[in-house]
Amino acid sequence: MSHVMSRAVFDALNTHAWSDGVIAAAAMDQRGSLKRALESAGMSEVNDADLRTFKRLVVEALSPHASSVLLDPTWGDEAAAARADGCGLLYAYEKSGYDTRTEGRQGELLPGASVRRLVEGGATGIKLLVYYAPDHADDVNDVKHALVERVGAECTQVGVPLFLEPVTYDDDADAVTTARRRPERIRGIVEEFSKDRYGVDVLKVEYPVDPKFTTGLAGGSDAVHDLEAARDALLAVDEAAARPYIFLSAGVDMGVFETMLGHAGETGIDFAGVLCGRATWKGGIAAYAQGGADALRRFMDDEGVPNIETLNRAIAANAKPWWTVYGGRDAIRLEPA
Repeated sequence: MSHVMSRAVFDALNTHAWSDGVIAAAAMDQRGSLKRALESAGMSEVNDADLRTFKRLVVEALSPHASSVLLDPTWGDEAAAARADGCGLLYAYEKSGYDTRTEGRQGELLPGASVRRLVEGGATGIKLLVYYAPDHADDVNDVKHALVERVGAECTQVGVPLFLEPVTYDDDADAVTTARRRPERIRGIVEEFSKDRYGVDVLKVEYPVDPKFTTGLAGGSDAVHDLEAARDALLAVDEAAARPYIFLSAGVDMGVFETMLGHAGETGIDFAGVLCGRATWKGGIAAYAQGGADALRRFMDDEGVPNIETLNRAIAANAKPWWTVYGGRDAIRLEPA
């Protein structure tokens, strides 16, 4: 059975992929976390101009090597304007962080923003982050389901793809326990948000095992998974997926992320690429905090660009076109916008 998609969403989705349908996107939408990281690295009184400059310099360096970039409309406007020709633009729709006044890390949308307004600002796609675990309370998760439905409907109406980033979490468990829960949670996330009611076009998900707790990736004596368990987890996610899915780097070192992508490729799953941020540019935080714009430019030339080039080789060797999950490009039935 063919998958139905509007011509507008299909065309917009392809602005985030290479011509072969593989997504190699760079993430630079960090806001509060970036400000805190710069302050921790020794930069005092980080202001809006500092954040805008950091984002612009990173995007200037990486966007010629990326199929798309993810930015925030708050401090990413200059970076969006500076990206390379042919590079797609995802804008984050959620506020940074989450509502601490309510249970369950409920997210909020940017005030004064809408999908239409973000598209008018240049976006060719929308990213929404939600903190989510399928095993959490129904009353907590139902609020999040409604939020994704609402944003998905907006994206469908405007004719742009929705990239959903569900991030797992626990407020009352240690890291080892959360790592044990992760494979089934990621499988459940992919199954849930593949449903048509949400209007999700691409799932941006965590690797289904935590590399810090997986032997053969980055795990040590406290590892709870091995590569065979990781293989089983990857296959379970792939079987559950009815939408294209890509992996986020979650800040792991580039060498670890490269190994993860290689393992995914060896497993034979149909992941469609990555949306990778800190793994490529996190070393630039200290450079910028201590040496300013010139130091950041040097870091990006010496390490940031080689990092994304390494990543692109891993993607090319292991990822598959985003339309593979639908049985191929020809299996998509396009309708007018």
